[in-house]
This record gives sequence, structure tokens and C-alpha cells, in this order.
Amino acid sequence: MRKDNKNNDWKERLNIVYSTNPNFHYETETEQEESTLPPSQQRLRVSLDRKNRGGKVVTLVTGFVGTDDDLKELGKMLKSKCGVGGSAKDGEIIVQGDFKQKVAELLLKAGYTQTKTAG
Repeated sequence: MRKDNKNNDWKERLNIVYSTNPNFHYETETEQEESTLPPSQQRLRVSLDRKNRGGKVVTLVTGFVGTDDDLKELGKMLKSKCGVGGSAKDGEIIVQGDFKQKVAELLLKAGYTQTKTAG
């Protein structure tokens, strides 16, 4: 049993095949999450969308640059102020219903000065 390699945890190597090189060190990929830009530097676009939603209209906010937690927090605020459901993932916030004007006003009040409405 080798005692010199204390940091040789099998969970870190789950998708690694096998190496016969005794000096080989397994490198695990660490995904760097973007840091969130301040609200005044965010270039958000507010639009309505009907595609792939069974004919229902949703308000779509795109262009958010930052962490998933900050995106979800902003989405939560918008959904609660509009009193509807939705989701926040992949850099997009979906608010159920036609709230384009209200969402744009809420974003401007929250300091997102570069918010534009599209379509």
C-alpha cells in the first residue's frame, strides 16, 4: 500500500481511465464561474416570447452576466413583484405572462440602467 500519495482520493478520478506513470497527477477540471457585473453595467434585453410554450406568452429577460445565484435572486425578485411564476437559468429569466413593461420598469428601479425592451 502506498502511503506517499495521501491526496489520491478515488472520487476525484471517477472519469479517469488508468495511468502507469508513477509521477502522473490527476487534474480535475474546475469550472470558473463568471463574476457578476454590477447592475449599471448589465446589458439586459426584455422581450415577449411564444416559441415552444404551447401558445402561452412569457416575458424573457436575456443578457445577464454573472453567477447562477445572482440570476436566480433577480428572477425571484421579478417574479414576486409581478405575482407570477417563472424560472431563471442559463443566463435567462422567464416570467410567465405579458409583463414586458413592468419588468423593464422594475429593472430600471433596481439599477439596471442599460435595460432595453425588444420587439
